[in-house]
Amino acid sequence: MNVCFLKLAYRTMEYMTESTDRSPGHMYFQPPGTWIQCALESRELLALCLKKIKAPLSKVRLVDAGFVWTEPHSKRLKVKLTIQKEVMNGAILQQVFVVDYVVQSQMCGDCHRVEAKDFWKAVIQVRQKTLHKKTFYYLEQLILKYGMHQNTLRIKEIHDGLDFYYSSKQHAQKMVEFLQCTVPCRYKASQRLISQDIHSNTYNYKSTFSVEIVPVCKDNVVCLSPKLAQSLGNMNQICVCIRVTSAIHLIDPNTLQVADIDGSTFWSHPFNSLCHPKQLEEFIVMECSIVRDIKRTAGAGMISKKHALGEVWVQKTSEMNTDKQYFCRTHLGHLLNPGDLVLGFDLANCNLNDEHVNKMNSDRVPDVVLIKKSYDRTKRQRRRNWKLKELARERENMDTDDERQYQDFLEDLEEDEAIRKNVNIYRDSTIPVESDTDDEGAPRISLAEMLEDLHISQDATGEEGLCQE
Repeated sequence: MNVCFLKLAYRTMEYMTESTDRSPGHMYFQPPGTWIQCALESRELLALCLKKIKAPLSKVRLVDAGFVWTEPHSKRLKVKLTIQKEVMNGAILQQVFVVDYVVQSQMCGDCHRVEAKDFWKAVIQVRQKTLHKKTFYYLEQLILKYGMHQNTLRIKEIHDGLDFYYSSKQHAQKMVEFLQCTVPCRYKASQRLISQDIHSNTYNYKSTFSVEIVPVCKDNVVCLSPKLAQSLGNMNQICVCIRVTSAIHLIDPNTLQVADIDGSTFWSHPFNSLCHPKQLEEFIVMECSIVRDIKRTAGAGMISKKHALGEVWVQKTSEMNTDKQYFCRTHLGHLLNPGDLVLGFDLANCNLNDEHVNKMNSDRVPDVVLIKKSYDRTKRQRRRNWKLKELARERENMDTDDERQYQDFLEDLEEDEAIRKNVNIYRDSTIPVESDTDDEGAPRISLAEMLEDLHISQDATGEEGLCQE
């Protein structure tokens, strides 16, 4: 068999359509209505290029194909082809030529919907009927840690919650499942018909998921129903919420008994916070003694090992010119000493409007419930050498109290290791490194628990690199 080699500098021009999507790689249009993601000089892109000239290649045999290097920003692709065809008397003619492709930019359907801003297929409305946003700040850090915000079109913050907009119902359902695993909540789903085609039997819906988080935050004082308190190991009805994660964690300040309440249990036996966060008052500890022997009743639940039961006499800092003092039991016995400042609720002089409290005997309701030890906030902010990331979201009708609430959340992270382990904390290089505890003994986060803040940047050649703060 005779083989004749002939190199022919034959050039043709073909047009390809590239999406303006800013996602990693490039998306190219594949008729009739498909967009595929391909990297430059990849096998997928080569297959797409060959399909553009499928008709001429059907009459010859393709031997080899490969890319010829071009500038990445030139909007030109060059493919070098080697073809063979049998001619007269069994001779085979082989030719090598280059095909030039011109890449044209065009928005895909998904990009059009994103740029329209108001287009969405599903929305999740997350709400919590409380006056403090600690649970939302904690939920925001979980969303950032697990990257659950990547499929959102936009995030809008309103007075009592967040709205997440999605281009597909499947992404919204995945987010709802994530919320159910991270915070105690319940949801309702609804949909509205936008358009329909009776000929093809297709329907276009907009879906709405209404998610309601339990109306209890950290440091709230709650009153349980008698039936719920008995089912939790004969706890006292007056309890303190020490944290809210995937369940509500309560502690009895009189016995140190703890209990976890999940979402389904809460909605079966609902309860509310007794006092507003702004009703916290500052007390000074006059006397504190640790209770060593804790009497436990039959069927009592688990006792907290991280707290110490204390009997304290306290006095309001606003009533230092009087001799009025209050006696109470507290779960903060391991932290308090005479002269310390502590925040708490004055239930004796508070108007409590709760159905469960109204049915209790007055001697079962404590005069004061202490919540947490008070430290110098200004000094804590100045020595805080770490920071958190935030979700990019639209804000409207923001309350001036948000900054104080955010500082409360940062202090909770410093004081509670159980919450801190679920949050990505980044070192702030602008603050000098000091010891883990200050002179007042205020808790701080150690350097071992912090991450380095890395940012992905591009150099002059367009290649990605990591820069460290």
